[in-house]
Amino acid sequence: MKFVICIPTLNAGKFAAELASAIDSQSVRAMRVLVVDSSSDDSSADVFRAHGAEIQTIPRRDFDHGGTRQSAVDALDDSADIVVFLTQDAVLADDAALANLLAAFHDETVAAAYGRQLPRPGAGVAEAHARLFNYPAESRIKALADARELGIKTPFLSNSFAAYRISVLRRVGGFPRCTLFGEDMETAGKLLLAGYRLAYVAEARVWHSHAYTWRDELKRYFDIGVFHARNQWIREHFGGAGREGLSYIRSEIAYAISREPWAIPSLVVRNALKLLGMQLGLREAALPLGVKLRLTSNPRYWTHENRAERRTAVS
Repeated sequence: MKFVICIPTLNAGKFAAELASAIDSQSVRAMRVLVVDSSSDDSSADVFRAHGAEIQTIPRRDFDHGGTRQSAVDALDDSADIVVFLTQDAVLADDAALANLLAAFHDETVAAAYGRQLPRPGAGVAEAHARLFNYPAESRIKALADARELGIKTPFLSNSFAAYRISVLRRVGGFPRCTLFGEDMETAGKLLLAGYRLAYVAEARVWHSHAYTWRDELKRYFDIGVFHARNQWIREHFGGAGREGLSYIRSEIAYAISREPWAIPSLVVRNALKLLGMQLGLREAALPLGVKLRLTSNPRYWTHENRAERRTAVS
């Protein structure tokens, strides 16, 4: 099975050497490793280049979660079957990570697969629980018929470590362009509706987690709310995030009680901010641009969108 690796980067720092070395140590070899670098200020692109990666440099202002990845797919020829996406801070956990992920594609009905994300060493209770809740130890194949059981988790998939069958990805139109958040879930939803299946491969592991501040959580969940507000079809086919959110909170509190009970007050505030961010995001159409710019984790998206709207009005 022929595959390529694509990694969008911006000032990857210490992760560049770790990730490049982890790719080198894999039991399977990619045809190409393509690093799409958003004009980094550090030397991380040179680190990847020294390990044999191809570097494509783009202006920082042009990065787009979906569009940048789709441009990379568009540039691939027909010699590769699979494209594997990694983020710069998702470090392969062992030398079989890629082989285990790619094994899912022996099933011809599988159009995309994603691996298990492990909390980084030293992760706090909120950071660790987020990974353990969303990336369990058991693998699973998901199809559209599972939506009644899994709800919004059916199209859940993370481009921090995911692979796609290139021919099918192109068949459903690829990744959406000009995206604030959730290009992976939106694409996974299209694949499911087209009759394909998604594989969660717990044996394919990366170290990847984030220590979000309260402010980070508010902004992140505002962006998630905007995503759901602008993709009503996902809610119609797979349901909203309410049921999953309650399950998450119950699980997180139980996890904290057994490990860091003193963290529970902080978790209560954190979850209240998530809920506030989500509700504001769902109602973003009623908010002025200045408020959105303060709430979002990606102001560049809104300024680009605003410029596009002005151009449309003038024309």
